[in-house]
Order: sequence, then structure tokens, then C-alpha cells
Amino acid sequence: MTGAGNRKTGQSAKAGSATIPADGEGMAGSGSELVAVHHPHARNDGMDLLPEFFEAVEVNLSAAQRRAATLTTRRTVKKDWQAAWLVKTIGAIDLTTLAGDDTPGRVARLCAKACNPLRHDLVSALGLQPGEIRTGAVCVYPTMVGSAAGALQGSGIPVASVATGFPAGLTPMKDRLSEIRYAVGEGADEIDIVITRAHVLTGNWPALYEEVRQMRQACGNAHMKAILATGDLKTLTNVYRASMVAMMAGSDFIKTSTGMEGVNATLPVSLVMTRAIRDYQAITGYKVGFKPAGGIRAAKDAIAWMILMKEELGRDWLEPDLFRIGASALLGDIERQIEHHVTGRYSSANRHSMV
Repeated sequence: MTGAGNRKTGQSAKAGSATIPADGEGMAGSGSELVAVHHPHARNDGMDLLPEFFEAVEVNLSAAQRRAATLTTRRTVKKDWQAAWLVKTIGAIDLTTLAGDDTPGRVARLCAKACNPLRHDLVSALGLQPGEIRTGAVCVYPTMVGSAAGALQGSGIPVASVATGFPAGLTPMKDRLSEIRYAVGEGADEIDIVITRAHVLTGNWPALYEEVRQMRQACGNAHMKAILATGDLKTLTNVYRASMVAMMAGSDFIKTSTGMEGVNATLPVSLVMTRAIRDYQAITGYKVGFKPAGGIRAAKDAIAWMILMKEELGRDWLEPDLFRIGASALLGDIERQIEHHVTGRYSSANRHSMV
């Protein structure tokens, strides 16, 4: 993997009175402010499968673990800056419900929370306007897409749907592609697909490439996030190679996990995937998004992933068009931490339910 590098661009962001750090600002010892900028970029068209760009790569496990461990110890965000980072994080959340007992009513309530993720008194205390904060998307099963699309109509919040035999991804290919088309037809703006892990474990890169390529075509105008299920891939080297193949096949995002593996999003895995994104950009010029998912429940953990984005990929990857967090319980803890920032008191977690 290529070495870590800090970028100094002089950019920053501000949401109301909550300043958002960029390229180091807002961490201990800094006080710069920036203006929020949306960074449009070309969609990843993919490229031919070229194994020579990744087959020689071997990831050093201990080095990746050491680098990941320093992310939250070398830099910190406190007080107003921490609140600003948490507000920024809300905009990156794919607010998710993937339960067997999901109902249209539950999905509608989740969508209402996505439109108003913080209590109005907290929004006002932060100097923000009603409706200024919202989540990055709402993520549901294909059969719930219609309910979510109806509830979010006019909000500008995209509907994301898992598909392709989620979470195992072992249904026949024609059924997996049909499921994508169904979800898109119901109104999904984004599709989270799952790969066949066996292709990675056996090094069958042409099969993985062709599979993801077909899924990308089935998505049409809907953006596609490729779930690598990294907890099943055994090694960080496999994670890097699978990341590169998924991007070569045209993935708009690469995503760590379904949230249902034994091991889900971890910082070392995420570090490797962000390095792959950086290398792919160097090859093609395309910016590919990143989504950690599974087990991210605490506000402090979400900030660690924000710092990773900032340190490894730069300011653009703090925006929801290039960074998402797949979560459900996380938003409740963020709201709780912001309430503590505003009032100086911690409330019970059950006061911040999702639905």
C-alpha cells in the first residue's frame, strides 16, 4: 500500500455555528473555519480488469494495525469542535433498518427521523435552522423501498436498498440482478450489493469482476455500493484486492460489511480500503466512495472513521457523496452526546430512540 500523506488545501466547512474541520482544522491546537462546499465528481465508469495493479500487493497486518491505532491518539476533537464533527457525521449516516419484522409504519417513522435527526431544541442551540440537518440516506430491504420513497418524497434524502441476496449473496445470478431491478423500479436511488466471497478466497478475479460489472449495469442510474463482507475475506491482502476489483468493475462505493458477519467494520480494514481508493484514483482519476457498516454504535467511534477519511483521503471524503456510515443505533448516541454538549448533562439512552 502507498504511504500515508497529509493534505493541506486550506479548505474547511461550517454548519450554522458548528464549524467543521478540514485537513487538520478543528483538532487540538487549531481554530480555522471553512465554508461547506459540495464537491461534484464524475461517476466511476470502471476500467478493464488489470490484475497487475493489485496482485503483487501484500498488506502488512501489523503496520496497518499500528497506523489505525494512531488515528484517535495523534489527534483529538473537543467541545465545540467535537459537536461540529458529530453534526457532520449525521449527514453521512445511512439510517438503516434490516429486520425481519420491518413494516411500512416502522420505515415511515425511520424516514421521519432521517428528516429531523436531532430534537428541535438541540438544533436551535447549535445555531442551525430546522431542516438543515438530515441523514445521508435511509437503507431498507427491497420490499420496503416503496414505503421509504413515499415517506421521503420531496426531502432530497435518497433511498438505499440492499439487494443481490443480502446478506449471503448466494442466490442465482439472474435472481440477484432481478432483485436490483425490482428495487430500482420501486424508487431506490442507491443499491448496496453483496459479492460472492468465494471468488475472493479462490482468487477468481475475472468471475468477481464480471459479477460486479453485471450488477453495476443492472443498477442503471442508481449508484452502487459493493459490500465486500471483509470479515469473511480472511486477510487484509484479500480486502485490498477485492476493493480494487470492485472499483475496476464500476462500483461507486466500496463498503466493509453487511453488518451480519462475525467481524464487521474495523479501522485496519477501513484503512486498507481507503488506501485502495487512493490508489484507484491515482490510476483512473475517479473518486470512489467509502462506507463502513456494522457495529458502529458510539459517537466516538464514528469520529474515528471521520478522522480516517480526513487523514487518508482528504476533505472531499467528509461529504455524503463520498462517505457514508451504515448504522441505526449510532444516531441515538450522537444525539445524546450533542445534548450533553448543549446542557452539560447526560440523559438516558432510551430518550433518543430511532422509531
